[in-house]
Amino acid sequence: MKSREFGRSGVNVSEVGLGCWQLDGVCWGDVTDDAAFEILAASLDQGVTFFDTADVYGSGRSEELIGRFLKTRPEDVFVATKIGRFPVAEGETNFSEEMFRKHTEASLRRLGVESLDLTQLHCIPTEQLRRGDVFDWLRGLRKAGKIRRFGASVESMDEALWCLEQDGLASLQIIFNIFRQKPIDVLFDTARAKGVALIVRLPLASGLLSGKMARDTTFPENDHRTFNRDGQLFNVGETFAGIPFEKGVELADMLKHLAPRGMTMAQMALRWILDHNAVSVVIPGASRAEQARGNAGVSDLPPLPDELHAELRRFYRRQVADHIRGPY
Repeated sequence: MKSREFGRSGVNVSEVGLGCWQLDGVCWGDVTDDAAFEILAASLDQGVTFFDTADVYGSGRSEELIGRFLKTRPEDVFVATKIGRFPVAEGETNFSEEMFRKHTEASLRRLGVESLDLTQLHCIPTEQLRRGDVFDWLRGLRKAGKIRRFGASVESMDEALWCLEQDGLASLQIIFNIFRQKPIDVLFDTARAKGVALIVRLPLASGLLSGKMARDTTFPENDHRTFNRDGQLFNVGETFAGIPFEKGVELADMLKHLAPRGMTMAQMALRWILDHNAVSVVIPGASRAEQARGNAGVSDLPPLPDELHAELRRFYRRQVADHIRGPY
């Protein structure tokens, strides 16, 4: 597993991390405690040192599982969590200095640590970002030693660029994949110049870019790919990267023949992201230990050929961009 510096923090993390949304047992189907520990262990065994979670995932379940697991392993793991959507995603009561302290203390207890490696604003309403108070509260938490760094997980490039103007910002978490290439043109140069780490979520567009889905593929009722595919409960961009499911399957099928020999389509999609040096870490999720091992192994694959990168750029512009829904 190769590592990259996390922005200009002086801290190195594995370039492939683990997204831990699926450990909530709420939005990705059922996940038992044992299955969660197997996924975490498989990732750590492959050299993954970056776990990304949030206080709202399973109302704290994801954080709690990670905290329990890390007590059993001596390895040094960078754990990034998030704040601002607990207990209600759009709740005004989330946004006060008192509530930020309260939720930070709760994350500390669940993770079993004295200071959080990274706290990220969790795709909070744009008006809250622009008020700016949230950044002052995070600076206060850092000064108090409750958090070491703060960042923001955002939905749109406008939000990302706004956050980049905030003093002390350590990281941005964004949606970036073969179906969502806007950050290359809008964000990467500025983030790199400012030394802000980029964390990439939804690298496989909720599984579309695995190339294993068909129009008649179904998902459990408690899977956001069933209940949020058209943005019924939260931003549509978080499900299939904002592409209508049937169209996404069609587009993915068009890419299958491009995977280099000996490389699966999912590996190609993850490798494509890692080939962009503005990216600090990519955080695919995993529902099985085997999947976690496969994701981590992408770090050892060679970069994609330049001509393939050029073809995937053309594909995005000509075939994909007009079908993206939601903030972008």
